[in-house]
Amino acid sequence: MFAAERRQLILEMVRANGAVSLRELARVVQTSEVTVRRDVRALEAEGLLDRRHGGAVLPGGFTRESGFPQKSHLATAEKTAIADLAAGLVEEGEAIVVGAGTTTQELARRLARVPGLTVVTNSLLVAQALAHANRVEVVMTGGTLRGSNYALVGSGAEQSLQGLRVSKAFLSGSGLTAERGLSTSNMLSASVDRALVQAAAEVVVLADHTKLGTDTMFQTVPTDVITRLVTDEPPANDDRAGMELQALADQGVQIAVAGASGPPGGEQAPARRAPLPGPRRGVTLRSGAGYGEPAGAERGRVADLRRR
Repeated sequence: MFAAERRQLILEMVRANGAVSLRELARVVQTSEVTVRRDVRALEAEGLLDRRHGGAVLPGGFTRESGFPQKSHLATAEKTAIADLAAGLVEEGEAIVVGAGTTTQELARRLARVPGLTVVTNSLLVAQALAHANRVEVVMTGGTLRGSNYALVGSGAEQSLQGLRVSKAFLSGSGLTAERGLSTSNMLSASVDRALVQAAAEVVVLADHTKLGTDTMFQTVPTDVITRLVTDEPPANDDRAGMELQALADQGVQIAVAGASGPPGGEQAPARRAPLPGPRRGVTLRSGAGYGEPAGAERGRVADLRRR
């Protein structure tokens, strides 16, 4: 495929979806991410799209939010791996809140197997995923339906959360940085997410690597309020994501990295908690390895990084 044809196809994908990851673009146009990155850079120079960490968006994408149909096709493998790992943080009999989003919807599908669970949510999709689960109680907030992401928002949703106390809140968003924490592009969604956070003793953020280093309009969870981040392993050449993870860990966020391949025999190795080294530049995460580990560390482990 010639460069002009490839770039036209990339542009059409971004226009259709609002935001597309480099990995997905490379898959569709059947070329490498390096080539796609070069094409995206050229299209940005022409003012036809904007580059974002790990992908491309329409011009002005800082304020634009993609709807559920578009988001559901982005980073699907990464969201599955994140949901698998996050589900392991939920114990039998817990009461939790789960916010709206495609990643939290994946988590809800796995929570259906946790007996005695109580889930409070403002997401119709989360509630639907749990509707037929045995021994799982679903409590929905009130509010006004926001059709683009099938979530209940507004004063009704926020008021219904007053006085609530649960063990954990699981939230997603449009972007995550060490400087501002989790953010989203919609004011009403941000306000409800903040109310969900107030109800929880711990806050767990679910964000794939394409959201790391991305900042959007409305802050939902400041970095110092985030207990844990569950994310996927960034590509080896994605230094920015690695440095963002290091910066988040330096501020006390526990980081669990999903998506590493398991050890021989098909069994997943248990999570490992590694001491966090001091700040350093050029951090690169390898599959299953923590910051500061030797290059030959056993693959298949999930890094759970804590500040010393």
